[in-house]
Amino acid sequence: MNDFLAAIILGLVEGLTEFIPVSSTGHLLLTKLALGLKDPFWDSFIVLIQLGAILAVVALYFSRLWKVLIGLPTDPSARRFAFSVLIAFFPAVVMGVLIYDFIKQVLFTSPEIICWSLVIGGFVLLALDRWSPKPRFDDAMKLPLTTSLGVGLIQCLSMIPGVSRSGATIVGGVLLGVDKRAAAEFSFFLAIPTMIGAFAKDAWESRDALMVGDHLPVLGLGFLVSFLSGLIVVKVLLDFVSKRGLSPFGWWRIVVGVAGLAIIYTR
Repeated sequence: MNDFLAAIILGLVEGLTEFIPVSSTGHLLLTKLALGLKDPFWDSFIVLIQLGAILAVVALYFSRLWKVLIGLPTDPSARRFAFSVLIAFFPAVVMGVLIYDFIKQVLFTSPEIICWSLVIGGFVLLALDRWSPKPRFDDAMKLPLTTSLGVGLIQCLSMIPGVSRSGATIVGGVLLGVDKRAAAEFSFFLAIPTMIGAFAKDAWESRDALMVGDHLPVLGLGFLVSFLSGLIVVKVLLDFVSKRGLSPFGWWRIVVGVAGLAIIYTR
């Protein structure tokens, strides 16, 4: 397949799935396999284009994030929000340092793990929609620090491809008493440091491969497509979750995971 066409397809998959609880990484890895992309460059491509989707959050929430930034020296609520995001981010830093090589070399190469994670996570979302605890917090910028830390710990499960970073943070938030809309919004904020960290680490380790041939233009195209499609998803996701809940995403995960397992086992 033409590299630029592959970049567009992967960019669309990333932007459309990064912020919904269906696992963007799982979908990207399965798409990469389906397209027959075997060059190691594409493994780094999948991580690096996630920054494009994250910048969609920054663009849409720029005024609120800027208000927090300039308020850090004088506004206790701004400092509290910033600290809540950082404390939720910290467990992922620790786990990433400890098991990054295992994740990249073992988990990322197993379509079976991805598919089973999709199916199991789908049933978790269906169960959560039916039996979720009563919400106690409805503002993503005013979560208790213990709640933020709990969400961050649960987010670590998303290092298993197919689990979903947004899915883990939303599920963690809802289980800890956060309203579904607020949990989804907090997952947006937590994605910023989490994915920037992953981007920086992979960009540095892949710096030589990225400079080969047409890799930079291909990466730039994928980055742009993920940014634009991410804008659309972020704009509509909160209202969708508020009205429809998490079940549609649960069913989608189950369908994709079962289809993938059927292909794997029949081969």
